[in-house]
Amino acid sequence: MTRESPELLSVCRRWFDAVQQKRGKEVQNILIDKDHMLFIGTGEDELWSGTAVRAGIADFFGSIPTIIKQEETFGAAYEYGRVGWACFTHNVVLAHNPDKVFPVRNTLIFTLEDGFWRMVHRHGSVPLPNEEFVGSKQTAIADLVAAAAEGFAIDQTDGFASIMFTDIVNSSGLASVMGDCLWTSVVSEHFKQLQAIVEKASGQFVKSLGDGTLSSFPKPEYALDAARNIHESIKRSGGPAISVRVGIHAGSVVRIEDDFFGTVVNKAARITAIAAPNETWVSDVMPKQVSGKAHYHFVEAGLFELDGFEGEHLLWSLK
Repeated sequence: MTRESPELLSVCRRWFDAVQQKRGKEVQNILIDKDHMLFIGTGEDELWSGTAVRAGIADFFGSIPTIIKQEETFGAAYEYGRVGWACFTHNVVLAHNPDKVFPVRNTLIFTLEDGFWRMVHRHGSVPLPNEEFVGSKQTAIADLVAAAAEGFAIDQTDGFASIMFTDIVNSSGLASVMGDCLWTSVVSEHFKQLQAIVEKASGQFVKSLGDGTLSSFPKPEYALDAARNIHESIKRSGGPAISVRVGIHAGSVVRIEDDFFGTVVNKAARITAIAAPNETWVSDVMPKQVSGKAHYHFVEAGLFELDGFEGEHLLWSLK
């Protein structure tokens, strides 16, 4: 049942007070630290999502001129189960323009996380351009998003990415020797290690596929670094001997929710299927993408036909 929420009113008012007093850590802590965090500012291009919002929120509000007056003219909050929402209006006076009162409107959406209300969406607006409102353009979150993402904006479903597949060589034979129980444990641990390597390299571990995996990276060098580290990790593991082949291709992909589709994904999968054990094979575009970076060395693997693609394709082995 939907009901008024005095608790959420208190949370919101504490947040507005923290913004006014520039208590950055408190402002940050009320936001959820998830990819589905959404933030809409007062400027035309201020639409951001993801963990970069939380990381940049203190600098964003910290760069606004000091708020010398913040008078609440309307406030209401409601909750329904684990979801809550609120709407506020304020008359705000800023230090750089003490003779002008700005009407500011905020819509806030919350969810319960570990017993605490966390903000998952904020929409702020004023009836004039943001630069006129605060005296400068706010870029803190935009800079973080640009540095962290490079691929997909909130309203995009396509963009550039480097796609990496991995595949355990002779998995059926190994499973037969080890038995299903032990083999399942080995594969599960392998995936955990691989996911950690991918995420450390600023990639996204998209999913496992039987005895293989699919990951995406915003930069080609991130994918190449992850591939090297995967092979090194297997050598150092000391566990059951497994061989992994890796295939990488880069280009424009389609993203639907947390999965990736398109010819780039398909070609990366085909490259992986024919790669040599314990090696990373890449498409012809990968050496070009990191040209001039001396720590990446490639050896020509040859010309190959790829199922579903016309002609022969030059592939390279990462060394």
